[in-house]
Amino acid sequence: MLESIKMKDFMSVAPVTFRRDTEVFHAVHVLLQHKISGATVVDDAGQVVGVISEMDLLKAMKEISYYNQGDAQVGDYMTSELDYIDDETNIFDAANTLLKLKRRRLPVVDQGGQISCRSLLQAFKDSMSRHDKSEDNSKE
Repeated sequence: MLESIKMKDFMSVAPVTFRRDTEVFHAVHVLLQHKISGATVVDDAGQVVGVISEMDLLKAMKEISYYNQGDAQVGDYMTSELDYIDDETNIFDAANTLLKLKRRRLPVVDQGGQISCRSLLQAFKDSMSRHDKSEDNSKE
């Protein structure tokens, strides 16, 4: 049953995104406000060009404050070597991909969305809570 749950069923369809020229301070504010660990970076056409994470932004903030630079742009610190996941991928394969790559989120190919560890946790939880306990051999 869980193998039938696809990424398109649990991905974020309108994730938080930034452009390369977004100021680091603004990106930090948005991540904190939305309580998320990272976001997709897109170009003017909405195509994915990178990902910015809390760790990327922590590095940026440390360098900005140490060198007293003022501010920097997301494009200076984002990860541009991207891995993607297909919207037809099942939750087991998606979980394996995130664990193998040690990523917390991945853009979803051709959908403009993204999948995150949190989305997968929700998918597993929701799927498992739908289990019909009337067939269990218990006294409850």
